[in-house]
Amino acid sequence: MSENRNSKNHISLPLVLCLGLAAGIFVGTSFSTKNSSGEVGDDVQKLREVLTQINDEYVDTINTSNLVDDAIQQMLHRLDPHSSYIPAKDRIAANEDLRGNFDGIGVEFNIFRDTIVVVSPLSGGPSEALGIQSGDKIIRVDNKNLAGVGVTSPDVMKALKGPRGTEVTVTILRRDKEIDYKIIRDKIPQYSVDVSYMVDHEIGYIKVNRFAATTYEEFHTAMAALREKGMKKLVLDLQGNPGGYMNIAIDMADDFLSAGKKIVFTKGKDKKNNSEALSTARGDFESGDLIVLVNEGSASASEILSGALQDNDRALIVGRRSFGKGLVQSPYDLSDGSELRLTVSRYYTPSGRSIQKPYQDEDEYALDIVSRYNHGEFFHSDSIKFNDSLKYITQNGRTVYGGGGIMPDYFVPLDTSLNSHYLNELYTSTSIQEYTFGFAEDHRAALEKKGFESFLKNFVVTDAMINELVRVGERNKVKPDNKELRMKKKLFQVHIKSQIARKLWGNDGFYPVFNETNEIFLQSIKMFDRIPELSRSKM
Repeated sequence: MSENRNSKNHISLPLVLCLGLAAGIFVGTSFSTKNSSGEVGDDVQKLREVLTQINDEYVDTINTSNLVDDAIQQMLHRLDPHSSYIPAKDRIAANEDLRGNFDGIGVEFNIFRDTIVVVSPLSGGPSEALGIQSGDKIIRVDNKNLAGVGVTSPDVMKALKGPRGTEVTVTILRRDKEIDYKIIRDKIPQYSVDVSYMVDHEIGYIKVNRFAATTYEEFHTAMAALREKGMKKLVLDLQGNPGGYMNIAIDMADDFLSAGKKIVFTKGKDKKNNSEALSTARGDFESGDLIVLVNEGSASASEILSGALQDNDRALIVGRRSFGKGLVQSPYDLSDGSELRLTVSRYYTPSGRSIQKPYQDEDEYALDIVSRYNHGEFFHSDSIKFNDSLKYITQNGRTVYGGGGIMPDYFVPLDTSLNSHYLNELYTSTSIQEYTFGFAEDHRAALEKKGFESFLKNFVVTDAMINELVRVGERNKVKPDNKELRMKKKLFQVHIKSQIARKLWGNDGFYPVFNETNEIFLQSIKMFDRIPELSRSKM
């Protein structure tokens, strides 16, 4: 099963989008783990003695396992922001995103007025096979009531997710009829390529949301499909992509670079963590015009890929300065099934840039994105001051800088007109999801008969539709803001239309509509004619 992703598909305040990145970004050097030892015997003995005394003598009963977990977390916290420890009980969930699948029943759901509603059964999942339908209401799971009891998304996830092969009974309310489904949980794929489509007769667009185990295969499939449609130019959207496996970023860079180009290199204390990746002769889009989109939420493997393409003068980078995460973690299995993700090296772009921003002050590091916003960096490129000692040169002699993220070749300021407190409240209260879901269901047959292309070109969100959304919001205790509706009517229309498209055609429908509000994307389409000029001089 999968929680509804509508919350990921609208623009909120830019700070909210990125505040959680620092703790969650992970670059894996490989999928395997290694064993190592060191001369730490005396320190281990001291820790053993302390734990023994606590266990034997402390006035209250203490769970020493929890103490050890806390101690490990604190030790790693003293090292850097990205080394981390994952207890055994949390390990499966922590790795699901990067492995590209999870175990569940295979439904996308949302909660409307304290009722769990199936938005859609996931393709190829067990719920789809059994006939569960969009609009079905989940009222009980294993005879436990989940309707009208203040259920939350984590409650639903906990009830429906479980190991592959296990059985769960889900009671569905379909109109006025209750139906019990005995569902055998199975592997449910998660996709890291959100969408790929042709913007016009020659420009293709691919959005990648993370670098997971399946990302390169998904990306390669999307590229092949776009080339069959006549793609000659590509927009690769890495906005908000927090990273993932480094080798996946290397594989993707290889597709764009001719043989023998440096992609990335790493340096660590132990020589075994030093490496260098060069492109091979297998690339299948080595000459077509390429623009890569980044912003403050693009991190880690996203920066490896965009930095490699920028330093080799292969792509134009458009957007805002990326996050600035240049530390590489390797995963290590611990004896109790927990996992240590330890920073073992730094990565460098082909010109020698370290993208890692300073992290000696942990509070400053955690609030970096907030500071950028407050200092005006999201709005003015000249507010960013680079140290001349961090100046590097690309293959064609352009100047680039290290020390904190990838600075784009062409800066696009944040468009504050795309932010709306009222719209955000309609999302967080699930009012916009509830309204667009109902509208899509009521008009599904007519809209699907006309097809998406007709919807994209001809469908108009009327004032009556906006007024109905306002009424749904009021039922969900969202106070109307008529002034904001008048001032930002176009924004509300795009969000309503894109959400209706998503209910009917998934991401293939959502993004072509929603990208009308994507200022970095819109600017990038205008930049293809300027690629020769910009490849010679840094903007």
